[in-house]
Amino acid sequence: MAEAATGVGRFKANYAIERKMEPFYKGGKAQLDQLGQHLFCVCGTRVNILDVASGAVLQSLEQEDQEDITAFDLSPDDEVLVTASRALLLAQWAWREGSVTRLWKAVHTAPVATMAFDPTSTLLATGGCDGSVRVWDVVRHYGTHHLRGSPGVVHLVAFHPDPSRLLLFSSAADAAIRVWSLQDRSCLAVLTAHYSAVTSLTFSADGHTMLSSGRDKICILWDLQSHQATRTVPVFESVEAAVLLPEEPAPALGVKNSGLHFLTAGDQGTLRVWEAASGQCVYTQPQLPGPGQELTHCALAHTAGLLLSVTADHNLLLYEAQSLQLQKQFAGYSEEVLDVRFLGPKDSHVVVASNSPCLKVFELQTSACQILYGHTDIVLALDVFRKGWLFASCAKVRPPERWGGTGPPHGEAKAIGPWSSFSPQFFPFQDQSVRIWRMNKAGQVVCVAHGSGHTHSVGTICCSRLKESFLVTGSQDCTVKLWPLPEVLLSKSTAPDSGPILLQAQATQRCHDKDINSVAVAPNDKLLATGSQDRTAKLWALPQCQLLGVFSGHRRGLWCVQFSPMDQVLATASADGTVKLWALQDFSCLKTFEGHDASVLKVAFVSRGTQLLSSGSDGLVKLWTIKSNECVRTLDAHEDKVWGLHCSRLDDRALTGASDSRVILWKDVTEAEQAEEQAKQEEHVVKQQELDNLLHEKRYLRALGLAISLDRPHTVLTVIQAIRRDPEACEKLEATMLRLRRDQKEALLRFCVTWNTNSRHCHEAQAVLSVLLQHEPPEELLAYQGVRAALEALLPYTERHFQRLSRTLQAATFLDFLWHNMKLSPLSATPPAL
Repeated sequence: MAEAATGVGRFKANYAIERKMEPFYKGGKAQLDQLGQHLFCVCGTRVNILDVASGAVLQSLEQEDQEDITAFDLSPDDEVLVTASRALLLAQWAWREGSVTRLWKAVHTAPVATMAFDPTSTLLATGGCDGSVRVWDVVRHYGTHHLRGSPGVVHLVAFHPDPSRLLLFSSAADAAIRVWSLQDRSCLAVLTAHYSAVTSLTFSADGHTMLSSGRDKICILWDLQSHQATRTVPVFESVEAAVLLPEEPAPALGVKNSGLHFLTAGDQGTLRVWEAASGQCVYTQPQLPGPGQELTHCALAHTAGLLLSVTADHNLLLYEAQSLQLQKQFAGYSEEVLDVRFLGPKDSHVVVASNSPCLKVFELQTSACQILYGHTDIVLALDVFRKGWLFASCAKVRPPERWGGTGPPHGEAKAIGPWSSFSPQFFPFQDQSVRIWRMNKAGQVVCVAHGSGHTHSVGTICCSRLKESFLVTGSQDCTVKLWPLPEVLLSKSTAPDSGPILLQAQATQRCHDKDINSVAVAPNDKLLATGSQDRTAKLWALPQCQLLGVFSGHRRGLWCVQFSPMDQVLATASADGTVKLWALQDFSCLKTFEGHDASVLKVAFVSRGTQLLSSGSDGLVKLWTIKSNECVRTLDAHEDKVWGLHCSRLDDRALTGASDSRVILWKDVTEAEQAEEQAKQEEHVVKQQELDNLLHEKRYLRALGLAISLDRPHTVLTVIQAIRRDPEACEKLEATMLRLRRDQKEALLRFCVTWNTNSRHCHEAQAVLSVLLQHEPPEELLAYQGVRAALEALLPYTERHFQRLSRTLQAATFLDFLWHNMKLSPLSATPPAL
């Protein structure tokens, strides 16, 4: 086992965070600027601003009170952003700089639930949970109106698009729409036609018509001159948002004339276009498979020609408004990350499986995201084939009752990037399936094969290592299945639009008495290892799945098994908090690694099989050296269970995903740190030589400045001692110190504290203090950084040194007195006679 090591120098010593993929949207409002270049969304106590082109978070704005953001709005001119927090404070931001320009009390007695700017970007209306509406002048900085009369929470406010009419619309818990005249400070009308909460208000270009939508499954067109409903359109779903489309033909959306058409988004998870005059649906977007596709928000950026929709899974989708062609996808919140893998021959992408039926594929260079649909329940595990273009996923059981009242969908999707790739096919009730996905050179991913056969959730999957020939799955039904890949799947001539191929299991083997949590295929594709909740791991011969032996020794269930890439060794990670290495020849335990405080969930070999990476329920990732059984580094960046761990092909990066919704890319910085350390040592040698030369030449000022720059008290002490050995020590020390900069004098004072604790070096410390006290004014000394702490540390030792010197002086004086007063008898010239 140790023979695989080619030298200690190749061992890894540390990883550093190269990039974090964190949640940036956890529900609520999302808004585009007018040009469609920036996306604003709420994430707890922050409003995050994304660059639409790259998907990167440009700014993360948080108010001083650090309370949750309850509402925000961007002005129509894209210049002013206002946020409201649960602490009843409003903040006005210069959002491009990330700074607050004004902070004031909302005056509401309960949190602000909604807000909206007027078309001129000068007035801001806020609706509170206290049932009141307030209007603010954000230019002159004062409140203009306080409108009362709404029962319950005011959850919707909107200004009329014509600023000269000074009309404000609001809706509260009574499902009525109130029309307020800001000029008269009165309620002009109460529009009552909805029977449930009103979710959106939008206005026609001429300002004569208003469209309202509600959770009562209807949309209503209102004449704003008579304040009467002109048409009620039943849309047969709870509508979360409705927008009026531009009055121009859009053949791709079924809009053939220039009359009023509007688009709805609701709990059916599809965008639909309606003709206002007839009340007919003229376009329906294809239905996506799986739960969590309900739409919670929709907004139109007219200038950019983009439509933003938000799903219940916190995915944000950007469409071209004229055709509803998908332009961009953003995964705002991944909840609990269950597995992660690098993709591509050069590890250019990562795929993330979270607490969702959707997979997310991210391009590392550009942050572009692609959301893959196909599974109908939570994806539990991932694995990648050798070349990196193909990868596999498996999912848990999907009970039929979770489809809700509408029943199961009647079509199955391939991986959906653009909507055109949607193809209705057979779609089972229950998932517990396996899917194989292919990424092309452009980074687009499609589903190319799927299979089912397990009777319970499929919790683990592993691809063949030597060739792209098969994959193995393990399930809660205690069985393992071997799935060969069809030849047509590996052919480059396979048409991407031919639909997913059906996989057939070649072998099924009952392997354990409890859930199978992990399977691993050996590098030669001839052996299979399984780890189970029954506290054992087993070794099997492929492809017949014949049992070769059992690894027993863990005290609790196993979460992961992994073959060494170099030796005939198997690593197992267990809920007992340990990682064990086993010999494949005799199934004996070779080593045990203890260090995690909770279950070890994943383990991986690195450094050509000489080291291990392990991740656990304690949120830690540990790096182990196998030969010494030593944990050489603990990486602490996650706050919850680290379920996913994968290493790159070049073994220079690692990927982790955890229950804290974070995906972290780690970079091996061992060589960089070693090079940095070597450079520091070389620099130290050069500076030390320069210091010796300066002391030899008695250029004390430069020597002292160089020693202080090295930040080494002992080196500075050496320079001070060299100065004090000079015949004109006092003058030299004084002249040198007075020419130092203030920061250098502060460093000297700090060093004096250290020197003064030792009786051998206290004289140098006292000499430096003497110069400072004699030549520096008291007010300047008190302005030194850390001077009070330094004086507190200097005083007791100085008193002790003074007392010691006083006692020595007294003893020397007494000895001198005795010497001068002693009377010695004269010595006789001849010795006395015997």
